[in-house]
Amino acid sequence: MKKHRVFVTRMIPQAGLDLLAPFCRVEVNPHDKPLGREELLRLVADKHGVIGLLTDHIDAEFFNAAKELKGYANYAVGYDNIDLTEASARKIPVSNTPDVLTRATAELAWALLFATARRIVETDRHMRSGNWDGWGPLQFIGADVGGKTLGIVGPGRIGTAMALMSRGFDMRVVYASSSGRANQVLDDGLGALNLSFDELLRESDFISIHCPLNQGTRHLFNARAFELMKPTAFVLNTARGPVIDEQALVRALKQGEIAGAGLDVYEFEPKMADGLAALDNVVVLPHIGSATVRARTDMAVLAAENLLAMLQGRPPKTCLNPEVLA
Repeated sequence: MKKHRVFVTRMIPQAGLDLLAPFCRVEVNPHDKPLGREELLRLVADKHGVIGLLTDHIDAEFFNAAKELKGYANYAVGYDNIDLTEASARKIPVSNTPDVLTRATAELAWALLFATARRIVETDRHMRSGNWDGWGPLQFIGADVGGKTLGIVGPGRIGTAMALMSRGFDMRVVYASSSGRANQVLDDGLGALNLSFDELLRESDFISIHCPLNQGTRHLFNARAFELMKPTAFVLNTARGPVIDEQALVRALKQGEIAGAGLDVYEFEPKMADGLAALDNVVVLPHIGSATVRARTDMAVLAAENLLAMLQGRPPKTCLNPEVLA
């Protein structure tokens, strides 16, 4: 049986590769870093299928290079790295990996919430320095979590999961979405309130960002947004970096307009804005929202299953442009 030629732009968990092996001749980027643009275009030139990451820019130039492409599987939920209109115009199905990383990412948002509220990283660093001279009643006082207001910006799968985890902390939950539509799960389960974005900024003690990146959400959190927030509030981002104007965030943190921030993603990833790393009131993580054994493995399996379906002429489970399959 003639095998499909597949390229995987970065090493993924073996379970995904094992699914492809019986049906495909798989080539994997041997380097533990994103490929340069020219090398990526060269390596996909003769491939029937590609599994790629959010660091890969998938556009007309990519599709021009991959002339034999029958399907593209994104190893991520977000797909702002893909020109979906271009893919659809060329009748190339594209998939992503929703659901399988929902809980892991929601849990990480909570890790950021507690780390920022209780100054975990700052105090860990102080303890390791050897400068701690014993307990004091005014040392490293943080923010309360229980009974506070949690604001969810983008109450989709992950935002909803994160909000539902607040039950044990007796928090008031509010949310805002670009559509303005109610989230019945949050309304019924938590008595949550659907607010405008500005109202959410004014009322929330913790704001967790879960919206997709698009023209409407780029720099949604800018200088004006930080001015509307409480000076005691914290912002958490496990979605996409450019939703926050990072320079405006640095200024807001320095000037005490907000109390703190917890970030897993960055505007110009992997770089951070100048001055961000020097601040004690921010926790910075290297994009590990889905970094659990189960989530990353399930992402690999789903991406592989999607790609196999495309190559074999079947509808993939999570197709982003199903109209091309008609």
